[in-house]
This record gives sequence, structure tokens and C-alpha cells, in this order.
Amino acid sequence: MICCLLLMVDTGHVSALCLLDLTAAFDTVDHDLLLSRLQRQFGLRGVVLLWFRSYVSGRSFKVLYGCSTSSTVYFVCSVPQGSFLGPRLFILYTAELADVTEKHGVTLHAFADDTQLYLRCRRDDMASTALQLERCLSDVSHWMSADRLKLNADKTELLWAGSRRCCLT
Repeated sequence: MICCLLLMVDTGHVSALCLLDLTAAFDTVDHDLLLSRLQRQFGLRGVVLLWFRSYVSGRSFKVLYGCSTSSTVYFVCSVPQGSFLGPRLFILYTAELADVTEKHGVTLHAFADDTQLYLRCRRDDMASTALQLERCLSDVSHWMSADRLKLNADKTELLWAGSRRCCLT
């Protein structure tokens, strides 16, 4: 990501970088949607798909405190955090997000639940670029809502990157 921003600065452009924050991202992955996408988008079938179903389904927990044990709670959504597969499954779950951003001409960069959107522009196009990014962000938010993810608007940030020569002249 930094490399792309530096390349834009070298060409005299300004970059708008939007850092998205998702609330409890791994905890809200819908198992049925995930398994459907693994099959439909990535062609997983048969034993492989059954293995993934087994991996995400039927997880539970209970709390032991002193001599007391809580009742068992079963997870109906989420991918295991801290696991090797958790971040990868999240990326596969959100793969369609690239289609949403592409419609707006916005570049998407994602690693697990860390997602950034960016655009480059000339200094005199910053207002229209911000509007373009705002429209994209609105569609991203709607997509996330429909897919049981929650964009945290309070923690989502927009940064502008450019050189002093580009931005101060």
C-alpha cells in the first residue's frame, strides 16, 4: 500500500486513502453465506466443502467459574480468530467487495479485516475524488450490512497523501 502511495506522489498526484474499520469482523461471518460463497465463487465441492462446514459449524463455549459451569453457547456465526484459516476465510467471505469498489473506480486493498480504499487524483480534483469515495463507501456499507458485517463509521478514517510540492503550491 505504501509503495502505491509513494508512486502516486512521484507522479505528482494526491491519493485519498480510506481506512475501514469493521466492528467484530471475524465474529459476524455468517456460516451459510461463507459456505455458499466457497461453493459458488471458488468452486469448492464435496469433501472439501464438507470439511469447511465441519470447521466453522458446531463450535461452542461455556464458562467455568469456581465450581459453577455456565450452559453451553453455540456459535451461529464467526470464524476462529487466531487460527491459520480465520483471516483467509474472512478474505474469501468478503471477496465480492472488490466488485463493489471496482464499479466506482476505487482500488481495494485488504488483509484479513484490515481494508483500505484508495484513489489518486490531481490536487484540483480532490473535491470530486472525495465525493467519488463517499459514494463508494456508501455502497460498501450497504454491501456489508446485507452480508452481516458492520462498518464502524466512527473509526473509519480518510487520509490524503501527497508531496509538499503537490499540495502546497
